[in-house]
Amino acid sequence: MRSFEEEKTDIAEIDRSVYDIKDKVDAGYTVQNGLTREIVEEISRTKNDPEWMREFRLKALEIYNGLDVPTWGPDLSGLNMEDITTYIRPKTDMQMDWDDVPDYIKNTFDRLGIPEAEKSSLAGVGAQYDSEVVYHNVREEVAAQGVVYTDMESALTGEYADMVKEHFMKLLKPGDHKFNALHGAVWSGGSFVYVPPGVHVDIPLQSYFRLNAPGAGQFEHTLIIVDKGAYLHFIEGCSAPKYNVANLHAGCVELYVQEGARLRYSTIENWSKNMYNLNSKRAMVQKDGIMEWVSGSFGSHTSYLYPMSILKGENSRMEFTGITFAGNGQNLDTGAKVVHAAPNTKSHISTKSISRDGGVSTFRSSVSILPQAKGSKTATSCESLMLDSRSRSDTIPVMDIQTDDADVGHEAKIGRISNEAIFYLMSRGLSEEDAKAMIVGGFAEPIAKELPMEYAVEMNNLIHLEMIGSIG
Repeated sequence: MRSFEEEKTDIAEIDRSVYDIKDKVDAGYTVQNGLTREIVEEISRTKNDPEWMREFRLKALEIYNGLDVPTWGPDLSGLNMEDITTYIRPKTDMQMDWDDVPDYIKNTFDRLGIPEAEKSSLAGVGAQYDSEVVYHNVREEVAAQGVVYTDMESALTGEYADMVKEHFMKLLKPGDHKFNALHGAVWSGGSFVYVPPGVHVDIPLQSYFRLNAPGAGQFEHTLIIVDKGAYLHFIEGCSAPKYNVANLHAGCVELYVQEGARLRYSTIENWSKNMYNLNSKRAMVQKDGIMEWVSGSFGSHTSYLYPMSILKGENSRMEFTGITFAGNGQNLDTGAKVVHAAPNTKSHISTKSISRDGGVSTFRSSVSILPQAKGSKTATSCESLMLDSRSRSDTIPVMDIQTDDADVGHEAKIGRISNEAIFYLMSRGLSEEDAKAMIVGGFAEPIAKELPMEYAVEMNNLIHLEMIGSIG
């Protein structure tokens, strides 16, 4: 198996302790490494799946075995499924009170600030540790509005079972690519959200995914349905400690935005730099609906991440705002996709990427305007900043415009920090390191302002940590 032992990063050599907490692995239940029919059946049996889900998992495994590993993006040869543990259940059931969560798990989430954030600024929180949700709760006043926010296992077998069956992996199909099929076979954990018609959830909901075990995979499934005229802001946070073996994240996010509804989905991914992040996200947007993505990718060794929106209803629209920071030993291949499938739909993709110390950042976009999507408008903007001559940044836009009645725009900029700007700031008393950090912070500021305050602060802190030691 590929080792990351010698891939030192500056950030790993300073105080990153809040993210690099490593709890002793004391699982309640673990399957063997690898991926076989027996392992998939064991996961299904352990989770008390309904029969249709058991059959779904086995069909997904069959599809997985028939598909090739993607070769068009970053190298995945260091990822060996024979070395990955696909299911690790912690020694606790899901709790609705932090005091009932085992101390070693609760302490980790305490240091990450999740319980405190729940008290001050969140309407509900789900916390996943390795393969299962260990805590889930929603404020009484939000539940009183009819909002459903629970873990996927409870939704799968409870009163919302029919709704789950109707929507589960209908947007993200196992046949889309090999790692969707893998997810369909071994998925575990995640959140289910349903917002009734006309309900506005004024305070965000949040799920936080923590992967603790070395050599493990995390495959949570998030399913959100925002009904007619409703509004929701959902926040997703991710982190893991650094090990010298490969970890894998292959979650799936399916979002349904009904007529006149609006969904804002914010993500800060701070995976450790031994992580293969192969996550899939997709939204279906109906008439007059609005889908807003805000994405920050700071961790992982290798990423394939392209949230997709299907603008199915007339006058629906999508906005994607993202930032990627690729440092030493990282190859982050990210971007966004949109399909205009109805008249007068609108989309706007705006991304920024930063690469330094040999990091590789690739932006990919795919914009499709179908023949029936007359009067549609789309604009894509990509800006890349390279901090040294060792780093690399590429932009790979694809546009498929099948009607003349459309307004299409694209722009891309790739450059380096101006020596004149650095000299000016240093003449005002800043060190070279602080001057660079200030310039990078200003470059990222349009993205930061789209995030909730706590996450904007976290993003700026991550940029500052990444910049330390970047000179020379």
